[in-house]
Parts: sequence; C-alpha cells; structure tokens
Amino acid sequence: MSFKEKIDISKLPKHVSIIMDGNGRWAKQKGQIRIFGHRNAIESVRDTVEAAAEIGVQFLTLYAFSTENWNRPKFEVNALMELLVTSLHKELPTLMKNGIKLQTIGNVASLPKKCGKTLSQTIKETSSNDKLTLILALSYSARWEILEAVKNIIHDAKNNKLTELEFNEPDFESYLNTKGIPDPELMIRTSGEQRISNFLLWQSAYTEFYFTETLWPDFRKEDFYKALYHYQNRERRFGKTSEQLQS
Repeated sequence: MSFKEKIDISKLPKHVSIIMDGNGRWAKQKGQIRIFGHRNAIESVRDTVEAAAEIGVQFLTLYAFSTENWNRPKFEVNALMELLVTSLHKELPTLMKNGIKLQTIGNVASLPKKCGKTLSQTIKETSSNDKLTLILALSYSARWEILEAVKNIIHDAKNNKLTELEFNEPDFESYLNTKGIPDPELMIRTSGEQRISNFLLWQSAYTEFYFTETLWPDFRKEDFYKALYHYQNRERRFGKTSEQLQS
C-alpha cells in the first residue's frame, strides 16, 4: 500500500512548507557542478506541487532562495536566477491547467529585473486560480521579514495609524509577508539536515517538522505523501495535555 492510500483526506494540513536542500550534494555525488543539481531539482518541484494539488493541500511554500544565498559564487547565483525565469515560462501552462496560484514572499525587489518582471507576469496570470496557492520564498529570511515588519510598525505608530492598546498578535501578523496565509502545520526539510535555516520563524511556532535523508532532486510524490502520513500520526496539543484533547 502506498503512503497516499494511507492518508486521511479529512485531516490534511492546509499549509505545508518545504526547505529544498541537497542539490549541491546530489550533483557532487554524480561528479557534476552544483547548478546540475539545481536543474534536476525542477522535476522534484513539479512532482511535489502536483502531489499537493492532487491530495488537497491548499498552500505550499517552497524555500527557493534565501537572503544568505546571495553570498554564493556569482556564477551559481546568476544560473539560479536564469533557471527561475525559464522554469516559470515553461511551467505556466501547467499552473493554469491545475488551478495553481503563484505568490511570493521575501525581498523580491532585490531580484534581477528580468526575474521580477517574469514573477509579476506569472502572479498576475495565475491570480484567479484557486485549487492550490504556491508560494515561492525568494531572497527571503525570517529575520529580515520580522525586522521589516517592526520598521513598518514603528512608521505607522509615528503617524498615529495604530496604538499600543489595540496591537496584538493578529495585528503584528498583518505586517508580515505571509499576511492572509495560514501558518504551516507541517515543514519538510530534505537532505538530512535538522534545522530551519531562518525560514518562517514566527509562523512555525507550532509547526510539525519532518526531516528526511532524501536529497531534494530525488524527492518525489511518494516522499511527500510519506511526510503527510507521518504528520497525521502525531498529536498536536498546542500546549494542552493529551487528556484535554481526548475529552
């Protein structure tokens, strides 16, 4: 029996986030340069997005490029940006066919103009789709996101747009990049690393984590379904006891 057949459709997480890790190591194992791993990772993205849409996950966030990734060799960064553009052009018909809406989080303004233009066009063309929202985290880091939120809060406070008495968690969340997006219930990280690397720190306060040794270019639908199955076999207490939940 496949893991997909074991999944209870009524208990799916609404939002799954993924740290796609291991492209470089996968390429190295095959005697290739790192960009070879990034190119082959596209199939994993396609498979995972299709799996999420087929099973009924509503939001899928992929950590595609962090603010720290700008420190990588210029050749690799340029190749990644070009790969992003060509992939979006190539995958647009598939996004439309499967009812997938594209969104982004992160400092998108820091991306090359060609990338920004392609992203904007794809976001606009898919804006009416409603089966799955695919969120690409690009030039993103959670610390950057939180600092930007604080700066905007201070600005609005100085301009009398809010007061301390009325400011609460939902108010703070309205300043985050993920405004209007539910917190991820499940975060997957591939390649065996067990850390979240500055990804969705605020939003992952009660997220379940699933770590797999599988390198991202080898990650397929059944791997995604396996993660969902493990998620469904955990008890989510949110500070309560098991007895409280049972009663």
